[in-house]
Amino acid sequence: MSEISLRDLRHSYVANPTTDADWALKTMSVDWSDGGAYALLGPSGCGKTTLLNIISGLITPTTGEVWFGEREVTDMPPDQRNIAQVFQFPVVYDTMTVYENLSFPLRNRGIAAPEVDRRVREIAAMLDLGEMLSRRAAGLTADGKQKISLGRGLVREDVNVIMFDEPLTVIDPHLKWVLRSKLKELHQKIGVTMIYVTHDQTEALTFADQVVVMHEGTVVQIGTPVELFERPRHTFVGHFIGSPGMNVLPCAVENGQALFAGQPVPTVHPVAHRDGDETLEIGVRPEFVSFAPEGIPVEIAAVSDAGRYRIVDARHHEHVIKLLVPEGEALPAGSAHIAFDPGHTQIYADGWMVD
Repeated sequence: MSEISLRDLRHSYVANPTTDADWALKTMSVDWSDGGAYALLGPSGCGKTTLLNIISGLITPTTGEVWFGEREVTDMPPDQRNIAQVFQFPVVYDTMTVYENLSFPLRNRGIAAPEVDRRVREIAAMLDLGEMLSRRAAGLTADGKQKISLGRGLVREDVNVIMFDEPLTVIDPHLKWVLRSKLKELHQKIGVTMIYVTHDQTEALTFADQVVVMHEGTVVQIGTPVELFERPRHTFVGHFIGSPGMNVLPCAVENGQALFAGQPVPTVHPVAHRDGDETLEIGVRPEFVSFAPEGIPVEIAAVSDAGRYRIVDARHHEHVIKLLVPEGEALPAGSAHIAFDPGHTQIYADGWMVD
């Protein structure tokens, strides 16, 4: 096991990239500590799988370096990197038993039979596969086969990193929750560096200690789930994480004060004069918007029941502002005023948070 470092990494599938759009991955430098649980989170096409395949050695980056600890592995083939990768769809040998599938990576490396048996039974117990070790994989359900794929990734003790490329896509919602919890438990037990690729924020936030959020080939923020929720560094992070996502509204800045619709909006930090060419916005999550005796005048446009709370769409002219109201709390009829929590209202310039 070792720390993984990406240094000034960039990649293009175009032979001679000339424009920003030609780069699948824009320039980035990222460090993963030994033994951490990480998630690569972002929508389809943002570069998550490309980045994962560069780490695994399936792709050589156009520019930049990949380091495992003190060793550069940029041009090193996958079989020399001591990595394990679990793919989106189960990769199992149907003609083999569950035991044979789990033992295959160890037997292939010449591990002694007693050690193979110990390790296979240990991992099988962790994944609740102990009762079906003698069954052929062909007869298992999709989630059973994916458990085998997970087990094959976990069974080796010599790996630098275990990488998961959207491994729960084919699993039904309840079993997703079960396997996600099991993965978290396994990480805590074995302490191997794990990188989990997903477009599902729930999977990322519940599995990872640190989440790497990607957008259009760029790493826009790395942080804990709490940091991503409470201090999104980019409006994309605010939109993508949270349900519903962050309200993003146009604003102006005068004398260090944000103004929305001509009204002052207190924010976390006062802001100095900004370049007139920048697009300025305020961002505030629905959790930190509330009805108030005075403030921004709105009309109640829609109310959706989400169980423990209701999602209210409040309209101020052409702008819709979402807020959450606890179940059972009375709603104003028609017209109302709303206010933003100053401790959770940020200003963004061209999408990036202004500190």
